[in-house]
Amino acid sequence: MLSRLLFKTLGLLLLVAAITGTVLFVQYRYGASYELRKLQAEKDHLQVVVGRLTTEKRVAQMMVSGREQDGATVKTTLLFVEYARDGSSLPPRHLVVEGPVVHLDAMVIKFEHGFVAEDDALRGHSIALFCRIYGNHQTPESGAAIDTPGKIPDVYRSASGEDAAQANFEKELWGNFWRLADDKQYQAAKGVRVANGQGVWGPLETGKLYTVTLESDGGLNLSSEPIQGIYQEALKEHAEAR
Repeated sequence: MLSRLLFKTLGLLLLVAAITGTVLFVQYRYGASYELRKLQAEKDHLQVVVGRLTTEKRVAQMMVSGREQDGATVKTTLLFVEYARDGSSLPPRHLVVEGPVVHLDAMVIKFEHGFVAEDDALRGHSIALFCRIYGNHQTPESGAAIDTPGKIPDVYRSASGEDAAQANFEKELWGNFWRLADDKQYQAAKGVRVANGQGVWGPLETGKLYTVTLESDGGLNLSSEPIQGIYQEALKEHAEAR
């Protein structure tokens, strides 16, 4: 009798130990798996956020299509192209500035980091309006106008739906740009972090393509690269035909 009770008790203890072991194993295995999945999801989200905060968007390109001496002044002819949201190019413009060093002035609106990180429909990327372009041998006021202050730039024009809502939102911002720059309450209401004038400039050389990019969470940058062969030949033909 005692032997049977002992074996029964021992069997129950072994069963409890087995169940406990199984529970601990399941908790360890699937708990760890859950934690790993959770950590991976957090890592993936962080990478997406970092990507949104650090990406750049091409907003314009320009290159020297001609340069000639006019008395004491160097006249530089530029081919200037802006790009729309979808990457398509707007109609090119031929602009003449005085001097070999070219200045491109813009108004830039930067939104709060949280909106950019979450890819907000209206405030998920900085926006810029190009004001004028001019050379170092002339005053800014005498430079060539690009976009009209107070009006939404062609690059931000939209037709319908969400694009229309975005266009209207940005049109209001451009129309009240200097209020945005000074009125902290108005900035907060629109989710704007910074609104200010900004320019990029440098000595533009023939044979190079200059690209202006806009950081999603920042301002404008200017970079250059050699023009590829076929475009170089097209420029030569254009210059010879003038």
